[in-house]
Formats: sequence, structure tokens, C-alpha cells
Amino acid sequence: MQRLFVSVDLDGLADEVRAVQQRFGDASGLRLTDPEQAHVTLKFLGDTDPERVDDLVTELDAAVADSGVEPFEVRVGGLGVFPSLDYISVVWVGVRDGHGDRELTALNEAVEDRTTAMGFDAEDHDFTPHATIARMDHAGGKELVQDTVETEDPDVGRLRVEEIRLTESVLREDGPHYRTLESIPL
Repeated sequence: MQRLFVSVDLDGLADEVRAVQQRFGDASGLRLTDPEQAHVTLKFLGDTDPERVDDLVTELDAAVADSGVEPFEVRVGGLGVFPSLDYISVVWVGVRDGHGDRELTALNEAVEDRTTAMGFDAEDHDFTPHATIARMDHAGGKELVQDTVETEDPDVGRLRVEEIRLTESVLREDGPHYRTLESIPL
């Protein structure tokens, strides 16, 4: 089995993501993600039989066509958390309203429709275009994280989106490593 997801990668923004991560200092309990692997997840597929990959690529190609989305620019910025500021599990940078969020949402909806029709589980929450930059393992540095998220509004940068990717996540001791299996052009 392969652990798969569909993403838009933040290629070329690793230094900017790293700079935003540094705003959290050494908040206890906060584990930073690898800025080189920053991405917006359009759909988490989970454990997938490798024999399904070709069909999946065909359906993702159809999803791009269904979405009607052409290459577009995204402005990445702002901070947020899941599930809430009271209980922080994930810290993320978002996509600015009116600067790629509609296109990403259209891609998400088309990918969701095509993959659920293939038997993949439907998402149980609304889509929020974001890239995870850290995870909270324990609440030691929660107040610093809360303060930073509530008071800072960093601009991460701009990105031209020309494709979505089918990505494999390989879990290792030092964290997940991502490998692009297929790029599907817009």
C-alpha cells in the first residue's frame, strides 16, 4: 500500500515558510514541518493499492478538466490553527482571500467528487486552503503560539500554480517524506 494525497506544492517558498516558522521561536511542544515540503492538500487519500494509481491519475486529470481551473497565482499569507485556538493541533499559513482560494476550492471539490466516486472516503470537514507549518505535540508553548497567531499576519509570498500533484507520503522516524508520483497540468 502507498499513503497518498493530492496537493499543490509551495515550490520556491521554502525560505519564506521557514521565516514564518521562526516567529514561533522555541515554543515548547511545537514541532515544525519541513519547509521544503510545504503544500496545500487538496485531498488526503490514505493507504492506496499501487495498482489503482493509473486509474487515479486518469480521474485526477478529469477532475482538473471538471474544475475549469486554468493556471493561476496564489498569495500565501496569514496564520491559523486547527481545530481551535483553545486546542491547537496544527499551525498553518493560509491563502489570501481572492488570491487563489476560489481556484483551490474548485480543484478540491472536483478532486473530492472524482475520488469519492472511486470509493475513497469523503472529507468530513470544510476545505480551508492552507499549508501546515507546525504541529503541537503538547501545550507547553501554547500561549506563545496563540499570541503569534492572533497578532501577526505574515505574507509568505506568491506562487504560480500550473499543476496538481499525486504525492506519496513515506513515514520515517524523522517525519514524513514526500515523493511526487504524477503531476497533472491545469
